[in-house]
Amino acid sequence: MDFSGSGRTTLFGPPSFYREALALAVPVVLQQLIMNLVSLVDNFMVAGLGDAKMAAINVANQINFVYFIASFTLCAAGGIYLSQFNGSGDPAGMKQAFRFKLIFSLALAAVHLALCNLVPDRLIGIMTAGNAASAEIIREGSVYLRLVSACWVPFAVSSSIGTAFREIGRTKPPLAFSAVAALVNTFLNWVLIYGNLGAPRLEVAGAAYATIIARLVEAAAFLVFARAARPDFWISPRTLFRIEPKVFGGIISKSWLMLLSETTWVMTETVLTALYNGRGGAETVSGMSAAWAIANVFFLVFAGIHTSVGVIVGSALGADRLDEARHKARWLQSGGMIAGFFAAAAQAASAFLVLPLVFGNLSVEAKLIATAMILTVSAYMPLWTLLNAQFAVARSGGDAAMGAIIDIGVNLALFVPGIFVLAKYTTLGPVAMFAIIKATDVLKAWIAWSWLRREHWVKNLTKAEAG
Repeated sequence: MDFSGSGRTTLFGPPSFYREALALAVPVVLQQLIMNLVSLVDNFMVAGLGDAKMAAINVANQINFVYFIASFTLCAAGGIYLSQFNGSGDPAGMKQAFRFKLIFSLALAAVHLALCNLVPDRLIGIMTAGNAASAEIIREGSVYLRLVSACWVPFAVSSSIGTAFREIGRTKPPLAFSAVAALVNTFLNWVLIYGNLGAPRLEVAGAAYATIIARLVEAAAFLVFARAARPDFWISPRTLFRIEPKVFGGIISKSWLMLLSETTWVMTETVLTALYNGRGGAETVSGMSAAWAIANVFFLVFAGIHTSVGVIVGSALGADRLDEARHKARWLQSGGMIAGFFAAAAQAASAFLVLPLVFGNLSVEAKLIATAMILTVSAYMPLWTLLNAQFAVARSGGDAAMGAIIDIGVNLALFVPGIFVLAKYTTLGPVAMFAIIKATDVLKAWIAWSWLRREHWVKNLTKAEAG
């Protein structure tokens, strides 16, 4: 397809383009689907222990979510360069980008592990201040948080290798290894939570042990496969710290803005969660947690969008095909929004088809909260898929400033003040609070649209590093 001198960029691309995008996105979506279905099964199994214990695990995982987003951001920062070095045919640059991923992911995992073991009760307490069942949630959640923190070092290895494979267009190995880990996790949950096959009944602790073992299996599978396949980005462990300062400096100059942006976003989300957790008792926390467990299954579309944009647009930029990158970026944004409408419809249906089946053991109050929350999240899905595509396009060309300015500006100016106003001056329930404050995402999408038109992202980063 010839993009030179092609004039005005059309809103949608040809069917062949979307087939290419889907070929990249579908394995990633399936991988995320497997992981999220496992999370759903986990919640189903833990729900049988009652509202408070389910709430404890989910509050702990809200804290882990902060780490997960930071880890994802570090891998994405290295991935911007890895995709472009792959497009320009530069294996040495790819190795440097992979070193960045692995070194910083392991360092972050070590910090998170230390925090979860030193002050787990304080972390859980922050998230449940004002909740009527806070004492029990803190007790059970601290046990889970301390134990499950051991899985984050192997997770750092898996995510570094898995995202690197995606960025060179090899999306099937991560899918296969996640499937294996999912099966291990599900089986061990059944064995250890309830004490099947002669095992002790460990309940909350059993869920943590199952996750740790599954992550170890996944990391081992990635290491064995990568050592055998030897992709262009692969390095020997003894060369891990053979870094090229100029390349690392370039990645860090982009990644700190991305990290600041994502950290601002996840912290404001955490504040919102902590405030609505205080509206009621265990039924509020478990109901919202059940809603997110189902909603997360449909959020898999975000990972597909990021991978497609990163590989397709990033490779075009790295190969210096700038007009091609412009066209494909527009097509992916439009396609992403359409995908959001389909995901929204399926998600809304799940409130009536999946929720009663999976979370039938929850209290009536918890199920009502979960239903309302799923429907609210569904209404926002098309906007969120567009926003994810916009951010992915900017980052594919190293424009991390857009995300930082939008997230920090809108969140600090409107989101955070709005949360506290709603919490202090209204008696709104958790779902209504969420629905109102999330309207600020409309402004984010408009600012992103205006910013992308300036084309700061249309940049071949490999030339800058070579120069």
